[in-house]
Amino acid sequence: QVQLVESGGGLVQAGESLRLSCVASGRIFSSGVLVWIRQAQGKEREFVAGIRWGAGTTLYADSVKGRFTISRDKAKNTVYLQMNNLKPEDTALYYCAAGSSYGANPRDYPLWGRGTQVTVSS
Repeated sequence: QVQLVESGGGLVQAGESLRLSCVASGRIFSSGVLVWIRQAQGKEREFVAGIRWGAGTTLYADSVKGRFTISRDKAKNTVYLQMNNLKPEDTALYYCAAGSSYGANPRDYPLWGRGTQVTVSS
């Protein structure tokens, strides 16, 4: 069973950057996807970005396009989320999740990490 562990969250000011990491233990199938999903306090979980493990193709939410970049390092079994020009509305608990394909429902991803907190002050 693949396990996911996130790191890299923290407290930053608006306009600053953070890079989140998600290390996967175990094999990830080429056709699988790894995604970042966030949940702000009192709100539903929201898709942020995703990457197909084999092809490296990416997908972004409109709210982060041009500011966030998802990438993966196959040798390290790690997915990254580079977040630039952070805004207070990016404040949330960021989860790494994995599944066989993209889905509209968080339940479409059977594997989840525990999350890493990102807080952006104005």
